[in-house]
Amino acid sequence: MILAAGLACGKPKAIKPSKPVPAGTVMLQFTKKVDGPVDLTIDGIRIPVQQSGKKCKRLTLTGLPAGKHHVVLLSALDAFGPDQLDIEITPGQGVFHVLYSQQFKAVLYGKPEPTPTAEGIPGVVARLEP
Repeated sequence: MILAAGLACGKPKAIKPSKPVPAGTVMLQFTKKVDGPVDLTIDGIRIPVQQSGKKCKRLTLTGLPAGKHHVVLLSALDAFGPDQLDIEITPGQGVFHVLYSQQFKAVLYGKPEPTPTAEGIPGVVARLEP
């Protein structure tokens, strides 16, 4: 009984990257695995997202210039909290954020309208990774 009470009062572990985030890279870690596809917008420009695998645990962005950026993350099958965030990239450092994620359990009838292709920003690469 005392052991159970001691375990229940333990502090939650902080979510940290397994290795340091490389300079100029933004890593968005999800609390639960994401099915995708994900619609990513950075500073009002849609970015194509490559997906390696069915269930992905993080979104990695490379090639963003230094400065402040407004990021919007949407999906038809997953919800994110927050779904919009402002990130600041400083030269020589990487950025790591944890986003709450949850799957929608909805039934969709018919085919959804195809989304237009993302324009992208030259040099910026976004990947969903396991």
